[in-house]
Amino acid sequence: MAIDDTVTVEDVMASPVETISADASVSDAAHVMREHDINSLLVPGSEMGIVTSTDVMDTVAAGHSATDTAVSEVMTAPVESVTADLEMDEVAAMMTTYGISHLPVRDQHGDYVGMVSSTDIHELMADTTVSQ
Repeated sequence: MAIDDTVTVEDVMASPVETISADASVSDAAHVMREHDINSLLVPGSEMGIVTSTDVMDTVAAGHSATDTAVSEVMTAPVESVTADLEMDEVAAMMTTYGISHLPVRDQHGDYVGMVSSTDIHELMADTTVSQ
């Protein structure tokens, strides 16, 4: 099922983007994600990163302490990003190509303004299927 090519990132992204320090613990990241009902956080710094709920689960599953492990140890960096005006079918292709499930969103000035996820794509596809 194709995604309507008139739907852009801005139409579906979560905004504002939530952030966490690279020095924060994985446990802190889990708490922030739960508080905001999201699955990823942007990690600002000299090299922008992203930490996801999968990173949190992988840390715990590997037997590491979520309290003693820093976000910087598990985050992905550098990260790909997209612009708010990009069409969602292009985002789906990027996620498939790079094997990622979250992309930070930048505005025309290069500022991070949101996050788009594979869940957004799945919901968009489900909505498209239902409306047909």
